[in-house]
This record gives sequence, structure tokens and C-alpha cells, in this order.
Amino acid sequence: MSLSPLKQPFVAGSFQTAVGPIPQVSSRLVWADRVGTYKARWDINRLHYAIEPGLYALGNPDDQSPVLVTANYKMSFDKLREALPGRNVWILVLDTKGINVWCAAGKGTFGTAELLSRIESNGLGQVVSHRQLILPQLSGPGVAAHEVKKLSGFKVVYGPIRAADLPRFLDEGLKATPEMRVKTFTARERIALIPVELVQALKAGLIVMAAIFVLALLGRTADSVTRGVFAVFAILAAIAAGAVLTPLLLPWLPGRPFSVKGLIPGFLAAAALLVFRWSVWGQGAGRLETVAWFLLIPALSAYLAMNFTGATTFTSLSGVKKEMRWALPFEIGAGVVGIGFWVVSNFLA
Repeated sequence: MSLSPLKQPFVAGSFQTAVGPIPQVSSRLVWADRVGTYKARWDINRLHYAIEPGLYALGNPDDQSPVLVTANYKMSFDKLREALPGRNVWILVLDTKGINVWCAAGKGTFGTAELLSRIESNGLGQVVSHRQLILPQLSGPGVAAHEVKKLSGFKVVYGPIRAADLPRFLDEGLKATPEMRVKTFTARERIALIPVELVQALKAGLIVMAAIFVLALLGRTADSVTRGVFAVFAILAAIAAGAVLTPLLLPWLPGRPFSVKGLIPGFLAAAALLVFRWSVWGQGAGRLETVAWFLLIPALSAYLAMNFTGATTFTSLSGVKKEMRWALPFEIGAGVVGIGFWVVSNFLA
């Protein structure tokens, strides 16, 4: 059951408007807000980290105050209000199913129909005397500005990419500098994305590691325990290569497709790890095992690296779709062949 907008923990009080009371919030984030952000970064309750959609008052806005539009993913909402200390603005929150602005625009939940619906259901035309909405630039793919103007009378103005640039944007008459229009993907921004991808990979990886360790113990080789332990480290190495090393080293890895970038750390991880199993190369089973991991580790690393395509403008949407069409069959093929080789090697006497 959802909370009333006025009863949400971060709401400081209510603000009276022409359409009745609405939630009033502060730009100051409290400990609970920061803990929630930390948990979402580590994929803890992330899919439910959302607020009630609707109209909110930041500070004490009046009918001339700007209207800023955002998603109901709480981290997006918090970043927006935190960037505007001392400001009096209206915040119109769309129901994006708890998804951030950029992803929601791509999925269609931050779209024209939802925006029009929220304008009408919250009586925005009665709350403000102007007819202007400030939307995040990254919401552009989901919103047809001309349709919004035609059907609601509200003009859409696209704000800067980063919420931190909003004060300057507002002070300079809604004018964005070229720097405000550029989506960066700095080391700090890449590092911030690692925890959630790492946790998601480990959730599936732990099941795979347990299964492959048990399978190794059922094998006919004399060093079944060693093989099982090595397999666990091999999976961990593949996850580290794709979900940690690839985003850290992204600007220096060759190639534009993320799958290609992910292959390099994968091959390096495989080569470094297999040094510890080089003694088995002279055996038939050992050769098959070595080839298996040279296929499996880079394939898994490349697959995990592709998860970062949605967080950067390195590749376009059409480029991502094109990459998936050729990269996924290769990754799946290498994985299937690698698993086949490993299973056969495990049961060779």
C-alpha cells in the first residue's frame, strides 16, 4: 500500500495552494535520505526506492515560481532538491515506476502522456500563472515538447544535464552553457555505478559458483577439490573484470563497443589466473580445462561490461541494439562451448 504524499518520511509539512494542501520538502537531506541512497547504490531495495508522484513545494513557492519536472525515483528527486538550497520552486514528480529520468525516458514511463496526466491531475494550471515547465535534458527522448504545448498550454524548456547546474541555469534566465549540455562519464561517475552492477553479478554468480564447485567434486579427476576452488576464483575473476575493471579502465580500453572493451580485462584475468593451473597443460583434461576458462572468463566479462552502455553516451541507442545483435551470440556461444569443454574435462580420467 502506497503512502499519502503528505505522510512520506522526507516531507517536512504541507503547503497550501489553490488546489489544496501539497507536500512541502526541504533541500537539506537527512541521514535517512543518505542511507537510502547508499542502499540503492548497493542494490538494496533499489527497485522500490520510489516516492509518490505528484506536485511538491520546495521552500515557499508562489504562482510565479519555476516548475521543475523529475522522476519518482527517490535518488533523482533527492539530487534535484539538494541542488537548490534557498530556492522556492515547484517540483512535479512523474510516475516512472521508480526508474531514473534517463532510463525512464528510454522506456517511455517519463513520457508525454504521463506528463500531461500529471499536469491535469495536480491542477498545475491553477497553481502557477505562467505556462512553463523545466524538464531534465535527459528526458528528451521520451517527451514530445510540441504535443505538451498543444494539449496543455505548457511550454517545455530543457534544463541542464546535471542538477548541480540548475541554480546557475535559473539565475541566467534559463540559458544553458555548452558545458551544461554535455553528458560526462568521469572516473567518479563510473565508480558510482560499480556497486550495483557488482552486487547483481554476484547474486547470480554465487549460484553458478556453488553449482560448478559441486560438479567439480563429482568429477573423476584426482584434483577435484582444487578444480572446484579454481572454478570459484575463475568466476569471481570474470565478474571483477567485467563489472569493476572495465568501467575503471574504460577510456583506455580499445574499441567502441562495450563488449569489446570487456574482452580485454577478461583475457588478462584468464591469463593471470591460468598461470596457477599451467602444470595441468600436459594432460588431456588439463588442456580442455584451460581452453574452457579462456573462453568462459572473457565471455562473461564482455557480457557484464555491456551493462554499462545505458549509463554513457559512448554508444547510441541504435548502436547498443546493433552491438547486442552480434555480441550476445558470440558471448553465449563462447560460454556454451567453454562449459562443454569444462564438463568433459571434469569427467576425463
